Amino acid sequence: MLDNVIYAWPELLKSLGETFYMLVLTIPIAVAIGTPLGTLLFLTRPDSFLKWPKFYVLLNGVVNLVRSFPFLILMIAIIPFTRLVVGTALGTTAATVPMIINAVPYFARFIEQVLLDVNRGVVEAAESMGANKLQIVWKVLYTEARSGIANAVTIVTVSFLSYSTVAGLVGGGGIGDFAIRYGYYRYQTDVMFVTIVIMVLFVQLFQFTGNFVVRKLDKRL
Repeated sequence: MLDNVIYAWPELLKSLGETFYMLVLTIPIAVAIGTPLGTLLFLTRPDSFLKWPKFYVLLNGVVNLVRSFPFLILMIAIIPFTRLVVGTALGTTAATVPMIINAVPYFARFIEQVLLDVNRGVVEAAESMGANKLQIVWKVLYTEARSGIANAVTIVTVSFLSYSTVAGLVGGGGIGDFAIRYGYYRYQTDVMFVTIVIMVLFVQLFQFTGNFVVRKLDKRL
């Protein structure tokens, strides 16, 4: 039993590195693009600040359209675009393209909901003191919603750790590719058991870290 695990260990470490490489590229970009996108969704709602209902309907429709694609189908459907962006449709870097496209609207929805949960009275108080829209967004909404945003980052990170395993089905590398080679083709259940334990530990670590940050940022606690 240990012989299989020891033999596969270097390959397992490499696969984990590829998986975290996908996350390191995907999550920051999703946050950087998804945050303003979600903010725009919030601001353009019919009952919000900007009152651009037609723009909101269009933007809302695009976000819903991208989110409606199952991740595996999305990876296959945008292969020509992935090849255009990174020069190839195979490999770890190529797998991050559909992950980012999927993660951005996913995170944007979280941001929209988090901002909707901000106490309206705080916003109205800022308006009464003469704060402009940019100040309200940056100094009021983001400040009040910071714990919710941290929680959203945690959820997206854990979710896309799972999504990254799908990349192995289309030559994206990572832990999914490792699972296919050792769990499906070779049926080495001992290696798969160790892999599952490691992944569970990482999920718990991400969740514990995220919960800790949320508690530190939430002024209600």
